[in-house]
Formats: sequence, C-alpha cells, structure tokens
Amino acid sequence: MKVLDYKYLATLVRRAQSGDSNAFAELYVATYQQQYRYAYKYLKDEHLAQDVIQETYIKALRNITKLQNPQLFVAWLNRINFRTCFDFVNNPEKNKAHVLIGDHAEEVRSDSYYPENEVVEIDSRRYILRQVMNLPLTESQVILMKYYQNMSNDDIAEVLNISRSTVKRNLKSGKERLARLLSEFRV
Repeated sequence: MKVLDYKYLATLVRRAQSGDSNAFAELYVATYQQQYRYAYKYLKDEHLAQDVIQETYIKALRNITKLQNPQLFVAWLNRINFRTCFDFVNNPEKNKAHVLIGDHAEEVRSDSYYPENEVVEIDSRRYILRQVMNLPLTESQVILMKYYQNMSNDDIAEVLNISRSTVKRNLKSGKERLARLLSEFRV
C-alpha cells in the first residue's frame, strides 16, 4: 500500500482551495486507489464503486473550500467516501439505477402478515442505523462493515488501514456505546 505524504497533500489542498484545478487533479491521482479500494470492499461491486468514487470526488471538489485543516484531507475524503457508500446502499431511491437488496432486506412472509409490523420493524432499523451513524466515525464504519456488509475483521483492517486489534477494539466500544444509546430508547 502506497504511503501518502500528508504535508504535500496539505499543500495541494491549499492550492485547490485557491482554485488550482491541477492541484485537485493531483490530489485525485494520489488518493484514488485507496478510495476505490474502500468503496469496492464496502459495496462488493466494481461498477457501483466507480460510481461512488465519482460522486465522492465531486462532493470533495464542491466542498474543498470548507475544509479548515488541509492536513486532514484524507480523513475528510474518507468520511465523504464512507457516507456516499452508505447512501448508495441504504437510499436506493436516490440511486434508482442501482437498487441493492441485502440479506437483511429480504423477508419471508407468513400467512399472518401484518403491514403495521413491517412499518414498526423498518422504523426500528432506521432508528438503530441513525444511532450507529452517530457513533464516532471509526466505530460506525467498523460496525457497518462488520454487520451490514459482512466483512471480516481482516478485510476491515485492510480497508481502513488499521490493525486487526484496532478493529476489534472499535467493534467492542461501538457495540457498548450503541447498547447504551439503544437502552435509552426502550421504554
């Protein structure tokens, strides 16, 4: 895996914030592979990953002037990529060309089907997902990758460029924090 020169990237960010399109193009070249690898691991589809990467860099270009600390460009870009992947998976109506149905969305209906139960279940899932998204970034990424994308700890470690033990630690702390948040929800 290529090591990024964060000081040089920060210089490019400042130039891009001043309107230098060549600087942004260089940022793109320097970070594309890492961002694509993340999107591909998350989505498990090369075409969707390419779409997400395109959207990620469009958002980054539009908002680069809002980035206050240029040395945090890669972390900021990671967050945009993560949110874009998440949106592609969880808001298929926004991306009508790409409708993904995960295992959790396929439900077996019995003869005693009640639509109101499905509404309650969907609302509960949405609430839990919102709570996961409110966790610290690494915890939410690890939990979503593990439980929504069924990724192994080793794959998560590779994609996020962190150690396997850090993945385990974030899973544990994220689940504990989520359990506290969800226990407040129960009445």
